[in-house]
Amino acid sequence: MKIATYNVNGVNGRLPVLLRWLEETQPDVVCLQELKAPQEKFPEQAIKDAGYNAIWHGQKSWNGVAILARNLEITELKRGLDGDPEDLHSRYIEAMINGIIVGCLYLPNGNPAPGPKFDYKLRWFERFTAHAATLLAQNIPVVLAGDYNVIPTELDAYKPERWVEDALFRPETRQAFQDLIAQGWTDAIRKLYPAETIYTFWDYFRNAYGRNAGLRIDHFLLSPQVSDRLKSAGVDKNVRGWEKTSDHGPVWIELDDM
Repeated sequence: MKIATYNVNGVNGRLPVLLRWLEETQPDVVCLQELKAPQEKFPEQAIKDAGYNAIWHGQKSWNGVAILARNLEITELKRGLDGDPEDLHSRYIEAMINGIIVGCLYLPNGNPAPGPKFDYKLRWFERFTAHAATLLAQNIPVVLAGDYNVIPTELDAYKPERWVEDALFRPETRQAFQDLIAQGWTDAIRKLYPAETIYTFWDYFRNAYGRNAGLRIDHFLLSPQVSDRLKSAGVDKNVRGWEKTSDHGPVWIELDDM
């Protein structure tokens, strides 16, 4: 079973890229972030024509998350996080697919930091961590995939000294990520590639992709029931080089069948 996560940076504007990638790689499950489309503008028919069922949580101009499944039933379990009824951002959606709970998230960027946006990021992180604990307690397979907007370690950034004051790399952000993992989650990429330079995001500026001046901010966290099944993982870096593409590359894992 192949599960992927991809910040598309605008699902309608990047639809040709998304459809090409789906056709070439055919993942079984896909988590999308930054749809930048209201609920009624999600390209459901185009996704269906590509062979995928979909659920999505849209929002005009910003945010937005979706889960796609190829020839598999999607049972939606949750959209949004508990703990803040005034938070209307479309940043989390969760489903049961083929016996696995799949949570798709788009964690707030948080810049400029310090400031209100950074405070919101940390509050959202706390709510997400609380929800993750309830998922772990169920003792069933769980995959939490998406754009975490977290650079976990210096290994995950080109020239990390340039990111010291950024919300993605501030100590509070990295500590929140470590606290989350400490619940019992496995960072899939680092389980298989503990010391390799692997990036998932390359800015549009200063030829970042050409220089491989990237960041690793898109992550898969696996519950123990899934971690034992992890077979392979990687980044479709070449997609970042396509025309009119997102500034993120798709990230994927492959799991052995139960």
